[in-house]
Amino acid sequence: MRTPLPLSLVIALLIAGCAGEPESESADPAPAAGTAAEGQAALCLDMGPQTPRDISSVFGLNMESFPLAPEAGEMNLCNLHTHTNAEHKGPGFSMFVGDAQDGGYACNASADLSDAELAPAEGAYKGVKPGDTIEVHWVHTSCEATPGEGLGACVPEGCTDPLLRVEAQVFLVVNDPQALDFTTMAYGGNMVDGLHQAMMIPATTGEPVLFRGSTTGPSYDQSNCSPVRVTWSVRPQCARLDINSLHRWAEQGNVFNETKSHGVRQLVTAPELLAPIT
Repeated sequence: MRTPLPLSLVIALLIAGCAGEPESESADPAPAAGTAAEGQAALCLDMGPQTPRDISSVFGLNMESFPLAPEAGEMNLCNLHTHTNAEHKGPGFSMFVGDAQDGGYACNASADLSDAELAPAEGAYKGVKPGDTIEVHWVHTSCEATPGEGLGACVPEGCTDPLLRVEAQVFLVVNDPQALDFTTMAYGGNMVDGLHQAMMIPATTGEPVLFRGSTTGPSYDQSNCSPVRVTWSVRPQCARLDINSLHRWAEQGNVFNETKSHGVRQLVTAPELLAPIT
């Protein structure tokens, strides 16, 4: 078991954007100790388990263990953001889009949408349109944190040994007011038993798959890994989401200062970088 990261380093990584949200590609890192042998991909074997993954596969060889975070209802919501296309691959979102930061996976029903559901809808939320798939991350922390901009909000100064948990749901974005309304799943100052909470997270898209992993985003890959440890809870099926509700969320303003959807980190496939799912 690796020694936990110093709190100051965790905070610096998150605030600096190393939690996976930057849109720019990171520079190629120098090979780290413990990387794969010559002739193989330079896997960052000195890191803990990585994310995203195929949640249909339980196999993994990375045995680094760290405490699983409590249930989301026992933690503070600290950040909320979206990625265009699913970072994970799952039973309901298994259509490969591409291997760039605008790639990832799409909902299986993407090809079955009507012309009305695909009708253009302009608004304040950028980087997503009807017909797209998005993966939404509700990030929670064990710290006494206030929801805010970026993942740095999840580890405020003075919080030691933070535990992080991401509740993830993949949506098929449609132009349909009868589809789910994102503003009902946001934050809006909602408090439950003294904790900052999302107003709602979908509970009808299958039993979430729980596993140990890391932060995500396009600045990481299998040779440049995230050192931040995260408990993931990923739902296996897509839900339909009204594009107009995303625009309303941005137009109304939100404490996360989110006005666009982010890029994706490509699927982690090396078993050495994946924790077994039990």
